[in-house]
Amino acid sequence: GYKVHLTETCEDNQVHLITNVETTQAHLADVNQTKPIHQSLADKELLPGQHLVDAGYVDSELLITSQSDYQVQLFGPVRPNSSWQAQTEGAYDLLKFKVNWKKKQVTCPQGKKSITWREKLDKWGNQGIQVRFSRQNCFSCPVRHLCVRSQQEPRTLRLRPQAQHQALRRLRRQQTTPEWKKRYHRRAGVEGTISQGVRAFGLRKARYLGLAKVHLQHILTATAMNLVRLFAWLSEVPLAGTRISRFAAIGS
Repeated sequence: GYKVHLTETCEDNQVHLITNVETTQAHLADVNQTKPIHQSLADKELLPGQHLVDAGYVDSELLITSQSDYQVQLFGPVRPNSSWQAQTEGAYDLLKFKVNWKKKQVTCPQGKKSITWREKLDKWGNQGIQVRFSRQNCFSCPVRHLCVRSQQEPRTLRLRPQAQHQALRRLRRQQTTPEWKKRYHRRAGVEGTISQGVRAFGLRKARYLGLAKVHLQHILTATAMNLVRLFAWLSEVPLAGTRISRFAAIGS
């Protein structure tokens, strides 16, 4: 099958129009579509200053390249640290280590310094840095159980390049704040667009076979949706409110 990726405007007191449609094969990851979407918007001179996206369209590299290549602030949540240290209260996750980028050295929460710093590609071909601590220091550490599970091996860390590491760290902190959540709430409008496309315009039903033909159909569908929205806006038809389930309505 195929997936469709929609981009729309979301300014206050303005008609919300679909500005870009990307159609891909269903197995392709969303994160790989962020750059093509930005390039398509750039070709049409429709790049936004800020692009609100789902978590699937964000990674540490895109946080940097979206700004440097397209002057677009990519605004979306990143996945939390999934390491066991980050999931265990009091354990030493990556945030608790101090990185000295100039000296290429990392200091652990107990004050011990790393002994190796190797720039190395990961198995997906992404740039990164592998940091290793002394076996002797880790073995004798009184809080070793908060840092490593191995009985003998020392702690190792995998860092992203400096700009990516700092952007990811900053965003993970920001996205827990009420201010960030309020700002991101605006992205929910695109879910209504997808629902409108599916329920009223048959967005999920392709009449033809082949990526090119399906993409053409998606473009025509988006055009029809824009015409309907323009007519409603010119007619001063108010936007529909978010539906509240009967269960949720009980407590309101």
